Amino acid sequence: MENYLEIVGAVVGFVYLWLEYKASIYLWIASVIMPAIYLVVFYDAGLYADTAINIYYLLIALYGFIAWRRGKDSGTELKISHITLRQAVAMVALYAVLQVVISLLLLNFTDSTVPWFNGLTSALSVVGMWMLARKYIEQWIVWAVVDILSVGLYVYMGLYLTALLYAAYAIIAIFGYRKWQKLMKDEK
Repeated sequence: MENYLEIVGAVVGFVYLWLEYKASIYLWIASVIMPAIYLVVFYDAGLYADTAINIYYLLIALYGFIAWRRGKDSGTELKISHITLRQAVAMVALYAVLQVVISLLLLNFTDSTVPWFNGLTSALSVVGMWMLARKYIEQWIVWAVVDILSVGLYVYMGLYLTALLYAAYAIIAIFGYRKWQKLMKDEK
């Protein structure tokens, strides 16, 4: 059954990616469905950090929808912007702490065969999703790194369709960054 779930998850993932590329608020609907599916797929594969990160994805999807809808303070839709240096430093620090905590939890409390690698992609994903929820253009750079690393992880774990999905994500991240640059200029 998990092979069918992986197929459905990958299809929803491509829809999500298209909506993210277009900076459509509807990406948050797919951002609820896809993690619900991947909770099961990743748990069955023994990717426990990826399982947990999908719980975070479900929660951040609600936050992201509200943030995009309301904007920062103006009550209008949130606009694409750059992350500040201070926020970037905070995100690097958050990533570092999460990397260590997630990896040690996986190492000490699960039978994960890839605790450090799974901790790496999961910690970066937390940062990437927060940046997406705040509509920072640099989220595409974070996702490109996550996606490239995830391709290797998922191939190693035998999740070939998911690896294909993340390979497409990595390629689209380049185009997404360029698209958001154009959208950001158009919003001004």
